[in-house]
Amino acid sequence: MQPKTAHSARALRSQGALAVLRYVHAHPAATRADASRALGLSSGSATEITSRLKASRLVGEDLPPRTGGRGRPSPVLTAHPDGPLVCVVDISHEAWRVAAVELGGGVLAESDGRHTGSPEVVGLLAGHVAALHARYGRRLRAVSACVAGTVSGTTVVQASGMGWRDVSLEALKPAGIPLLVGNDASLAGLAEARRGAGAGSRVVLHLTVEVGVGGVLVVDGRPVDGATGAGGEFGHMPFGDPALECPCGARGCWDLEVDGRAMSRALHRPPPRDPRTAAEEILASSSPEARDAVAGAARALGRGMGALVNGLDPDVVTLSGLATDLAAAAPEALSGAYTAALMRYRRADPPPVRPSTLGPRGPLAGGADAAFDVLLTEDGLDAWSRA
Repeated sequence: MQPKTAHSARALRSQGALAVLRYVHAHPAATRADASRALGLSSGSATEITSRLKASRLVGEDLPPRTGGRGRPSPVLTAHPDGPLVCVVDISHEAWRVAAVELGGGVLAESDGRHTGSPEVVGLLAGHVAALHARYGRRLRAVSACVAGTVSGTTVVQASGMGWRDVSLEALKPAGIPLLVGNDASLAGLAEARRGAGAGSRVVLHLTVEVGVGGVLVVDGRPVDGATGAGGEFGHMPFGDPALECPCGARGCWDLEVDGRAMSRALHRPPPRDPRTAAEEILASSSPEARDAVAGAARALGRGMGALVNGLDPDVVTLSGLATDLAAAAPEALSGAYTAALMRYRRADPPPVRPSTLGPRGPLAGGADAAFDVLLTEDGLDAWSRA
């Protein structure tokens, strides 16, 4: 296929094409009429823009499956079969995933596995990224890595659950393709705010518990992630016992009060090698001692939630990971501590607390959204028109 001209690149950006693309990405399976209504376009404009986007290999239109109703269903806007893709690399404490994701969030290819926590896993993952690049060629436009740790640029400056310090992820970057790196909890919160339990709310506070607490504040669909991308490290706020030193070097971190380490400590057990697995085992136990340990972690989570709500004023709080398990296992402990920590004027109508609707797929969805945020820009469309 011949490269697009500079004129066609300009046309691609004009008359709402970029707005339609962003709408299709955010609303998979929307119709042309849906996009027209949402964006205030005339029917003729929507048809003309859609035709240009189809010709540019950015969107397609397909008939949805019949559901038994009368009449012919309207075609839905979809990712073009030869359209742009992003590669998402998701690195959690003991597992990894690598996926190719199309416009709208559909996953075309995915592989996964487990790792020991050694930084050597980056080399393995670079091989998977290279394989996807070889498979999809020019269609692969960006790599987005989400990591269970604190990041700055393309470096994981700290991942206490894996023992990482200053680990570069540059090896994941094929030549000529941008690499984005973000915290997995922050990216999960981005997806939850846009597509999940926080959708429709202007200010969303997302919290997740795995090994410690992570999250993000999302305002108008954009993450508030700080000057270097390391924002959202809520687990290192001093909501805990100042006698306890965190692996991050600070004392009294909230991290140490809400996960498997806190529950094991309450049961007078030694520090667990894997706090995530320890938490799951304690949550599954029906013993009174285990129930008390779970309630203690839920209360600590609720207190911190209340403090963050006082300071950040969200419309809604969304939870994922073990935070949803704590809320389900000890709802009274969590809600009581949450309410007690709120300023008095907030207690009559506190922000609702909602469990994740995306679950463990949240980081992958958020990583894809972060990458498409870069691609669905004027510069991104210019680059695609030259591909």
